[in-house]
Amino acid sequence: MTREEKAQVIQDLTAEISEAKTLYLTDIEGLNAVQTTALRRACFKAGIRLSVVKNTLLSKAMDASDKDFGELQSVLKGNTSLMFSEAGNAPAKLIKDFRKKSEKPLLKGAYIEEAVYIGDDQIDSLVAIKSREELIGDIILLLQSPAKNVVSGLKSGGGKLAGILQTLAEKEA
Repeated sequence: MTREEKAQVIQDLTAEISEAKTLYLTDIEGLNAVQTTALRRACFKAGIRLSVVKNTLLSKAMDASDKDFGELQSVLKGNTSLMFSEAGNAPAKLIKDFRKKSEKPLLKGAYIEEAVYIGDDQIDSLVAIKSREELIGDIILLLQSPAKNVVSGLKSGGGKLAGILQTLAEKEA
């Protein structure tokens, strides 16, 4: 690879990681061709983009990016593949599901909405992260609950309230 090609790869990687909200660094070393193909297919179906990168080029791209990746550069050793996703927990769920058949991929680290997670032991906490749509659904459910109580209170007490108003009107007349 020439210097110009490396510079172009670094520039492309910098643009990709700067735009990404969710970035997972994984180790897929040791997967055979069939397993790698199955992983790529699963990523495609889940809307996750998987790519293998050189650690030195990724490190330089992280330095050039305006984001703070914290300790994430310390895990750039050995074989590294990147998983880009819109949902914060989608790659973690995919990794956990894929491990039912294989012991890889291993999670090296993750960057999700300015939070950095290091190590494979973080996989369960990453699976538990709710997506934007799930959070919106929870908020709507929470907001609907008090409104439903008020509406049902008004409906049930509506007859009583009308009776009281009618009695008061009759007393004045």
